[in-house]
Amino acid sequence: MAKPGPWTRGPVLTVAALLLGLLLALHSEITDRGGLGSLVETFLPWFGLFVPLLLAGALWRRSAAAVVALLLPVSAWLALFGGVFSDRSRPGGDLTLVSHNVGAENADPAGTARDLTAAGADLLALQEMTPRAADVYARELATAYPYHSVQGTVGLWSKLPLSDSRAVDVLRGDVGPLAKTRRSEDRPMEPPRALRATVTTERGPLAVYVVHLGSVRLMPRGGFWTDSRDAGAVALTKAVAAEPNERVVVLGDMNGTTDDRVFDGLTSRLRSVQESAGRGFGFSWPASFPVARIDQILVGGLAPKSSWVLPDTGSDHLPVAARVGW
Repeated sequence: MAKPGPWTRGPVLTVAALLLGLLLALHSEITDRGGLGSLVETFLPWFGLFVPLLLAGALWRRSAAAVVALLLPVSAWLALFGGVFSDRSRPGGDLTLVSHNVGAENADPAGTARDLTAAGADLLALQEMTPRAADVYARELATAYPYHSVQGTVGLWSKLPLSDSRAVDVLRGDVGPLAKTRRSEDRPMEPPRALRATVTTERGPLAVYVVHLGSVRLMPRGGFWTDSRDAGAVALTKAVAAEPNERVVVLGDMNGTTDDRVFDGLTSRLRSVQESAGRGFGFSWPASFPVARIDQILVGGLAPKSSWVLPDTGSDHLPVAARVGW
């Protein structure tokens, strides 16, 4: 019997390559039941790793069909992420922004504060602060930042005057690492996890939001649980949509990437500085081996100039930084 030709070998590899390409190209059409769509979009760039694996299999099987089929996932991945490896930064800028989830279990908040001060940010946003750690940050950052506001577990430190600071309700449910640090009988209500403040600049008022959206959970029976995060994203989007100031900055731990469909309403109004002026993916979590950028700096009415990730500070997140101009 004649051996299969190169166009008939490896049918499983061919089908797998086509399915991978469809997943990348049509990821927004995947159902979000059980958080499946959100889970896929959180780690979407990593699906590109299947391409060399499938290519190796195709070459080993000498399957021309599988090699040709791989053109679909390669094209789809490059269309989504091909530009991330170029340096999109531009010189200049008027404000340096830093955002950091400092970690509720951070054993050295004073050291973290010193590391962040060295970054020289004009605006420094912190998330997941315990009450005791918030006092440490206030003390350690006082010299470099004469203005600050803390609402619950988030805070904003500024070299420019602050006003009109208030909490923003983005949390549904008592979830996340900080739930372990408080006693329900003392604090029956979850502390705020977002704030909005006005920064006075030489070019007029700047609205700044510091946000820590609800946690997500991967559960064997419940799937990828994102209810709290999603509800917070909707609330944040509504707040930004109603914002009267032309210039807006959102800094914080979103517990999701900008590829996630739940942020479509927000990213249609604001630009990710990393995507506009960064290099690479800018992964920020987990700090020990970053696989996703869930810490975001989004701006509206400002020009993104550059974006980068700062070194480990002892938290399970890496700080993210950006430079923006008027």
